[in-house]
Amino acid sequence: MTRTIALIFFAAAPSFALAAGGSDSNPPKPTSTTTQCKDGQVYDEELEACVMIEDSSMNMEDAYNAVRELAYAGRYNDAQMVLATMDQADDRTQTYWGFTHRKMGNMDLAMAAYYGALATNPDNILVRSYMGQAYVEMGALNLAQAQLTEIKARGGRETWAERSLALAIQSGTSATY
Repeated sequence: MTRTIALIFFAAAPSFALAAGGSDSNPPKPTSTTTQCKDGQVYDEELEACVMIEDSSMNMEDAYNAVRELAYAGRYNDAQMVLATMDQADDRTQTYWGFTHRKMGNMDLAMAAYYGALATNPDNILVRSYMGQAYVEMGALNLAQAQLTEIKARGGRETWAERSLALAIQSGTSATY
């Protein structure tokens, strides 16, 4: 059993860096947002300076990238400040809300965001993986397994979403990302 868990982990390890909502399985490359900007700030390419998040001229894709980078760096409050400026009806935004709340220990808010993302897009396999990992953290392995079944049924076989949730269920520990 331990050997099986280790084999799954090493096979999936290169893709564990997937941060909330991203499709890239590599860790985000640190940018000025995380290397130079202080709390509550992001790097604005147009101004070539760190600015308060609410004053940034980021487009939606840049905002998603900033959230991903900030979350990967453990700056969940800053990631949430960026999220507050984004389209709240978008399932990717809701997925990020759920992820950051879960990482901050706000499980009720995380689950509400995950359910919102699924109401918007039931085929979002990443949110299903994160929700399943939350269930693992809560000890509800049957509910985590149900999300794994849904991931497979919705075309998510052999993806990071499937592998990370399967490992979490098997090991009892959720993935970092």
